[in-house]
Amino acid sequence: MPADKTTIRFAAVGDLHCTKDSAGALRGFFSQACAAADALLLCGDLTDYGTLEEARLLADELSVVSVPIVAVLGNHDYESGLQDEVRQVLIQAGAKVLDGEAVEVLGVGIAGVKGFAGGFGRGSLGPWGEGPIKQFVNEAIQEALKLESALAKLRTQQRIAVLHYSPIAGTVEGEPMDIYPFLGSSRLEDPLVRYPVSWVVHGHAHRGAPEGKTVNGVPVYNVAKPLLQRLYPHRPGFRVLEVVRKAEGLVSRQASSVG
Repeated sequence: MPADKTTIRFAAVGDLHCTKDSAGALRGFFSQACAAADALLLCGDLTDYGTLEEARLLADELSVVSVPIVAVLGNHDYESGLQDEVRQVLIQAGAKVLDGEAVEVLGVGIAGVKGFAGGFGRGSLGPWGEGPIKQFVNEAIQEALKLESALAKLRTQQRIAVLHYSPIAGTVEGEPMDIYPFLGSSRLEDPLVRYPVSWVVHGHAHRGAPEGKTVNGVPVYNVAKPLLQRLYPHRPGFRVLEVVRKAEGLVSRQASSVG
């Protein structure tokens, strides 16, 4: 990135659902994202069944990307129980795959975690009753703690959170209400309130809303590729968000473009 560049652009997308038949289908898409942005954020469900074949194919498609890549995995990437292997394939392809870690890219701090389900607000599932219920809720709690730990490590003026599951109900609106509890958890919102964050991106909710806000006003963007393609059929299915470089630091700004 040129030293005098004033605007840093991030192309964000989730839910690529790369299959064994996706060979060649994503290269043009990734090339467009590179042309539009200085870094690429991948918000989980990068593969369809979490197989090594899919991961390797995706890695090959990513070979055209010439900008930094930061990713988190999604529930589909866990389907075959090979999430660690999938992560390593993507790391070898040049991506920084976060699971409760933090990284600095182009002067911007990025915290990433998959997240988990459990519901929102008064509809959140509580850790009471049978053991499996407590285990389910504990998984959401642990994911929230990982996000908090990652955010706490960042010392940059601007911070971005990259998730797969949603931290708010606002960006899952449009999905059947019956499945809201499986699309995210308010527990993921708590660290975003405690630590300053410029904006948040996530995927998972294919028929949700494209944007919302946390209780303290932090913008949250649902960048699931199926959602963006449905809402904006004549544009590439990624969202561009900006951070503006100023003498006193970096100031976040949403780009007006989607794709």
